[in-house]
Amino acid sequence: MQTSPKFWKLLPVIAFVMLNGNASLADDQGRHDAVQRFATLPDGIRFPEGITANPATRQIYVGTFDFGPNPNKLLRFDHNGRLIAQRDFGATPLLGLAFHAATGKIYIGNFGAGKIQRISANFFAATPIEDVASLPHIGPPAPRSVGNPDGSTDSIIFGSNSVPAPNGLVFDSTGSRLYVSDSFQGAIFRINNPATCAPSCPMTTVSHDPLLATAGFPPFGANGLALNTGGTTLFIANTGDDRVLKLDLTSNAISVFAESINGADGMAFDQNGRLWVAANQNDELVALNAQGRVVERLGEFQGIRNGKPDGLLFPASPVILKDKIFVTNLALPLTPVVGDEPEEDVTRWTVSRVKVPSP
Repeated sequence: MQTSPKFWKLLPVIAFVMLNGNASLADDQGRHDAVQRFATLPDGIRFPEGITANPATRQIYVGTFDFGPNPNKLLRFDHNGRLIAQRDFGATPLLGLAFHAATGKIYIGNFGAGKIQRISANFFAATPIEDVASLPHIGPPAPRSVGNPDGSTDSIIFGSNSVPAPNGLVFDSTGSRLYVSDSFQGAIFRINNPATCAPSCPMTTVSHDPLLATAGFPPFGANGLALNTGGTTLFIANTGDDRVLKLDLTSNAISVFAESINGADGMAFDQNGRLWVAANQNDELVALNAQGRVVERLGEFQGIRNGKPDGLLFPASPVILKDKIFVTNLALPLTPVVGDEPEEDVTRWTVSRVKVPSP
C-alpha cells in the first residue's frame, strides 16, 4: 500500500496528539488512583471527623461527629487500617484531635460537652476519659464590616446565643501550649501547660475577632488549626467563609491568608512547608504555598461503591505521617432536601490515604 505524502506531513501532529492524549489519560488515572481507602469504620459508627496520629507507633486516631441515635466513638487503627480499639463517648459529638507526645495522650475537642478532654493513646474500651478544661462562654465577636464595590459597607451582626464550640486543636512544638478554635464564638483559646493543669485548666483568650466567625455555609467559623515551624503564626480555617486566616502570635494581628477554599476545614503542614487544607465542599485537599496560593490539588469524589465513598466525600480533617496524608471522609448530609446529596447514599464511613506529592 502506498502512503500519501500528506500522511508523512501529518505524522508529527498525530504523534503529538496521541502522546498528549495518553499523558492526559495517565494523569487522570493517577489522580483517581492516588486516593486509597485506608480504613472502613465498623457498622453503626458514622461521620468520622477529627484525626490525629502517633508518629512513633504510626497508629491513627479518629473521632466521630454524630448527633444520634448512634453513639460517638474514638477509634484507634494500626498503620494498616486495622481497628485496634474503640472508646464510647455516648451522645456528645467529637471534633478536633491532637496527640501529645510527652504524655502519650490524645486530646479531644468534645463539641457536645464544650470541653477539652484527653485519654491515653493506648486506650481500650474502658480506659478513663479525663477532663482538661471547659471553654468559657464569651459570646459572639463584634460585628464585621464588609466593603462593597460602590464604596458602601455592610455590617454582619453575629448571633447573641453563641455557645462554646471547641473544634480545631494544635500543640506548639514543645507541647506546652495547646491552641483551640471555637467555631461559634469566633475565638481562639490557649491552654498553658495542659499536661499538668487538668482537670480545670484555665483558658486564655488569644483572639476574639469578627474574622473568626461566619454567616456562611457550612455554619462553622474558626475551625482547623496549624502552626508554622517557628511557632510564630497560627493558621486558622474559617469554613463558612471559605478562607484560611493567619494570626500573628506576637502582635495578635489577624488577616486573610487565602480565599475561595470551598469549605476550608482541617489543616496540616507537610515537610516542604506546604499547608494542606481539606476543602470539604469541593471533595479535595489543596496545598497552599507561603503566599497562600494553591499549588496542588488532590482527590475527588468518584461515586459510592457498596455504600462506601470512592475517593473523597466531605473530607474533614487531615494528618500527615511522613509521605502520607490520612483524611476522614465525614460524608455528612447538610441540606434538608432529600435526595440531593451523595452523602445520603453512604452506609459505611471511611478514612482515606493519599501520598504527598513532591513539590
